Amino acid sequence: MRVAAEKRSLPVRVVALGGGTGLSAVLRGLKQHIAEHGDVDSAAPIADLTAVVTVTDDGGSSGRLRREYRVLPPGDIRNCLVALSPAPNLLGNLFQYRFPAGRGLAGHSFGNLFLTALTNITGDFPRAVQVSAQVLAIRGRIYPSTAQNVTLEAELVNGRVIPGETKISQSRKRIARLRLVPRRVRPLPEVVRAIRDADLILIGPGSLYTSILPNLLVPGILRAIVRSRAVRVYIANLMTQPGETRHYTVADHVRAIYDHTRPGIFDFAVINRAPISARLLRRYAEQGAEPVDPSYEELGKLGLRCVSGALVREDGRVRHHEARLTKLLIDRFVSGGAKRRS
Repeated sequence: MRVAAEKRSLPVRVVALGGGTGLSAVLRGLKQHIAEHGDVDSAAPIADLTAVVTVTDDGGSSGRLRREYRVLPPGDIRNCLVALSPAPNLLGNLFQYRFPAGRGLAGHSFGNLFLTALTNITGDFPRAVQVSAQVLAIRGRIYPSTAQNVTLEAELVNGRVIPGETKISQSRKRIARLRLVPRRVRPLPEVVRAIRDADLILIGPGSLYTSILPNLLVPGILRAIVRSRAVRVYIANLMTQPGETRHYTVADHVRAIYDHTRPGIFDFAVINRAPISARLLRRYAEQGAEPVDPSYEELGKLGLRCVSGALVREDGRVRHHEARLTKLLIDRFVSGGAKRRS
């Protein structure tokens, strides 16, 4: 097993995989610790930060643009671009601006429209992402997990098959199996290279079946992670999701990932140990959600080492406290150096 304790002479290279709000939160915190490009003597502990983003969203503005213009869904990519942009930033705010009214415009964000227009001009969604990254002067790099037009398909425990991320998220039945359609999906070469060269790979937090697994179901990405010498860390969710992961422990999340990929792809699990207020627990319980049980003993049997901290932020919802999560990741896995497998 890899360990993370030995001092490195150079900053580490980090790859973060996911989607939704979870990946954006991780990126916002880590970008503050990236070394200036080419400055090998920098005291900043991160040499390079690469985000790999799922592209299976088919709802909201992203879904509409995907159906009407045959582009990859831009929403999660847009959020990551803004997360890595300087803050406060007028262009970042512009990318997040959502049109409140207008025939055909209502509900769309400017950033989604910008990425769609650039894709049509360049003929290439990954190229549109890179141009947008230059416009926003982001710290780090962002890639979609694949340039292919893929969708999700879930088989429920009752045998019913549900197509599409939105319908999967709305289902209240347990998921038995998740698939990409088409099945043979190729990752971007840049993604494979980033994973190959990484010292630290972060996966999560995020929806198990619609943010985490879609990236790992791309065969080339999974192979790269398995072969990587990096320390591989799973950042556990704070709350279960109605239907999808009801009553799931952290170990249940890991087992579901292993069942869809292969056992042993994680070395560590990052887990919250802080309590959540009774008021919010009642509100979440009404929706069929509850705190994710740490299941430390089960994780140990799965071969994972656990790192825990007070990682909850409450602002009417339960979210990861970005500053505390960032500090834990930096202190435990970055500043001390992520010791790569020999």
